[in-house]
Amino acid sequence: MVSYEYVLGGVLASLLGSVFLMIICSTFSAKKKVEDLKTNNGFVRMPQNGAFRPEMEEEEKSTDVVIVGAGVAGAALAYTLAKEGRRVHVIERDLSEPDRIVGELLQPGGYLKLIELGLEDCANESIDAQKVFGYALYKDGKDTKLSYPLEQYSSDVAGRSFHNGRFIQRMREKATTLSNVKLEQGSVTTLIEEKGIVKGVIYKNKAGEEMRTYAPLTIVCDGCFSNLRKSLSAPKVESPSCFVGLVLENCDLPHANHGHVILGDPSPILFYPISSTEIRCLVDVPGTKVPSVASGEMANYLKTVVAPQVPPQLYNAFMVAIEKGNIRSMQNKSMAANPVPTPGAILLGDSFNMRHPLTGGGMTVALSDIVLLRDLLRPLRDLNDAPALCNYLESFYTLRKPVSSTINTLAGALYKVFCASPDPARQEMREACFGYLSLGGICSYGPVSLLSGLNPRPLHLFLHFFAVAIYGVGRLMLPFPSPQRTWLGFRLILSASGIIFPIIKGEGVRQMFFPATVPAYYRSPPVH
Repeated sequence: MVSYEYVLGGVLASLLGSVFLMIICSTFSAKKKVEDLKTNNGFVRMPQNGAFRPEMEEEEKSTDVVIVGAGVAGAALAYTLAKEGRRVHVIERDLSEPDRIVGELLQPGGYLKLIELGLEDCANESIDAQKVFGYALYKDGKDTKLSYPLEQYSSDVAGRSFHNGRFIQRMREKATTLSNVKLEQGSVTTLIEEKGIVKGVIYKNKAGEEMRTYAPLTIVCDGCFSNLRKSLSAPKVESPSCFVGLVLENCDLPHANHGHVILGDPSPILFYPISSTEIRCLVDVPGTKVPSVASGEMANYLKTVVAPQVPPQLYNAFMVAIEKGNIRSMQNKSMAANPVPTPGAILLGDSFNMRHPLTGGGMTVALSDIVLLRDLLRPLRDLNDAPALCNYLESFYTLRKPVSSTINTLAGALYKVFCASPDPARQEMREACFGYLSLGGICSYGPVSLLSGLNPRPLHLFLHFFAVAIYGVGRLMLPFPSPQRTWLGFRLILSASGIIFPIIKGEGVRQMFFPATVPAYYRSPPVH
């Protein structure tokens, strides 16, 4: 153990310095970029003399918060703020039960946040949710089981997997049991702005009529396809791959109540339960295009390329699912949080920050953000001082970093490591990752605690990532370090650096590793 710590400490000392030097220039240019990109795109201006209509004044008095979107983030936020005594108006484009192929796995860290919000009964037997206790990792016919470190928690604490739509509907129903929540179907088109302050939104209701609603605070949670995002942030959305989804019925996973990750070629294949009789299969397809479902190309791809890599216990059910033909696909997106602080409005959920869904961390980040935002707003009874509130809520973007940057960085790094590559150094990194996790002890306990959201420490993630690289180099040096193997080991370290450093740069070095040095970290509530 001691030698392990010394090795990791040496790696950290030698590599962190180079990371900071490489990235520090981006920190100083960030403010200028934000100011340059802060336009009125997506806003409608109100009269500059501040002459509001009487009905606007009345509505502002009757509503404290407008929430755009009632997905996982919006529904949970509505219930949370309403419990705090806020009068909440939620506008959701479609109030029918969603039918998605992602957002079906909640990590244990996210479930703890659900308990903290009082929403744990939305992910129980009432929606046939399944407990998840860890992962099984497969590569070239070998497998290893990685369990969540849940020993110190009550027996109810574990991951949860379920139908995304059922989970969202239960949270919507729970939110509407509170009298100070108004949930309305409508499509928000524009933010209303006056003198740089967001005052509310314009939307079309279910009947197609254009409506306006006003509140001191507007929170945009309209998901990964947000049409309001550019008004409140400077997004850089990446699309690394697509997920192709199938549902396997009436079959058993090799490791019950575990997610299964196959390190396939060209990229990972996932299996996890979503009910007592159904298993979700997600096949990652790199790039932005997938084979055509209508022409039969997709079915052929799944049968010839994917099926031979599926564990034998699931093979027959996988082939039956292909024959049924209910094959769906969705573009995966990744986007670092890059907010443009705007008085009167804030972004949350996938409209604000996304990561590759391989690790199932999105809902954990969103629920953690909601807990943090609730706690920040709790001492404020009056939200009407928009500039002071905006200045205060800049602390939100720093305080959220331990959880969000750990989960975001891990998702991006693992996806790149788990994908097959013609580069020998990347192949060695993939082998090293599987071997490192298979060692057990801290080598599996540490990464899984990060993955589960139970240990949101970016520094621990950084250490384990390069411990994998060092392990890979060690494998190459045995039984003796030939020049060719030494060169490959050097390239492995470079490859690992090329994977993780750009992700860290996107998250922000200072905010990620030293949040307490950011002035906003210490912001106190506005005093009236």
